[in-house]
Amino acid sequence: MSRRLPGTGRRLTADLTEETVMSIAIDTDYLTSTLVDLVRINSVNPSLVPGAPGESEIADYVEQSFQDVGLDVARHESVVGRPSVVGRFAGMGGGRSLMLNAHYDTVGVVGMDDPFAARIDGGRLYGRGAYDMKGSLAACMAAVEGLQRDGIGLAGDLYVAAVADEEHSSIGTAEVTEQYEVNGAIVTEPTELDVCLAHKGFVWMEVRVTGRAAHGSRPELGIDANMHMGRILAHLEWLNRELADRTPHRFVGVPSLHAALLSGGTAASVYAASCDLTVERRTVPGETEQQVVGEVQAILDELSSGDPDFHAQLRTTLVREPFQVSIDAPIVRHVERAVTAVTGEEPIHSGQSPWMDAALLSAAGVDTVVIGPAGAGAHSDEEWVDLESVEKLAGILAGTAIEYCG
Repeated sequence: MSRRLPGTGRRLTADLTEETVMSIAIDTDYLTSTLVDLVRINSVNPSLVPGAPGESEIADYVEQSFQDVGLDVARHESVVGRPSVVGRFAGMGGGRSLMLNAHYDTVGVVGMDDPFAARIDGGRLYGRGAYDMKGSLAACMAAVEGLQRDGIGLAGDLYVAAVADEEHSSIGTAEVTEQYEVNGAIVTEPTELDVCLAHKGFVWMEVRVTGRAAHGSRPELGIDANMHMGRILAHLEWLNRELADRTPHRFVGVPSLHAALLSGGTAASVYAASCDLTVERRTVPGETEQQVVGEVQAILDELSSGDPDFHAQLRTTLVREPFQVSIDAPIVRHVERAVTAVTGEEPIHSGQSPWMDAALLSAAGVDTVVIGPAGAGAHSDEEWVDLESVEKLAGILAGTAIEYCG
């Protein structure tokens, strides 16, 4: 059996053994031009920036690109104006199915100079979304283009899911996960080409303290909700210190919390009738929503028991589970071998602090791992992706698909 080295036109002859991963040549011109096109399309998430265009235009581009390389294409739009696009490289039957996942929505561009220029300088491509994560999507597309161009047949189906809304509520991956049953998935969030085996989750909670409004000159009538919230904040600070002393998770460290939003009161001369606090609690694998909410509820119960005028209510507004995959999972082993074949180095295992769509796929029973390109500047004023790492990622994805799908 023959194989091509990624990024070259050279073809080597080798048997596909346990030590050898079959690879293909990545068309760097196709890869770069695709990435340039993707970055030049404004796909800022309207849930983050009201009035932003969202994903419709970039979905049109990706849909046409998938069709151009011969994929079966489906468009999913459970929320109007927020489409995701899935391309299917049909297998011949008898193999495992694999999904390559990348989101194409971005955060806003305030503070950026020419965010959609897709400027290339010194091996880096600059622009909003280049790193997070249109470089990854371009790598997915180039991997499938190479498989198609080289006439590589897979036994199992290979899907490329270009999804909407990861930066806010992940409606894209949530919808795609319901529509497709796959054996394995590679979420291509940036990892510097490390093999990411875990990431943190989060729980958003809202605390409302109820007081009693009264004129500032009548303290005997008022109950200051803001003062009572101060007690809660002090206890949350102590809890956060305790979290920092817990045994760290091997890949993602310790959990944490912070007081994200705080509001209360109506005027300087009036006792605050209510005060609202939003708390974000970052979770590590092994922690549960019940445990996390229970820790905060215990604080409120303790404060209430000692003061009949203290009234606080807690509710959970959003939960995203942490993610963890076994180092022995088949998808992990295949990606490891592809990394070694493409880079010539042993893979590095890591974890990531941000939440990713990997958790949704894993929760659906899909064998999931995370690997993506190198770069910097996600959500910042200057964002760039390393083009060489994008090319290597494309080779890794193609090599993994060949072996995992059979």
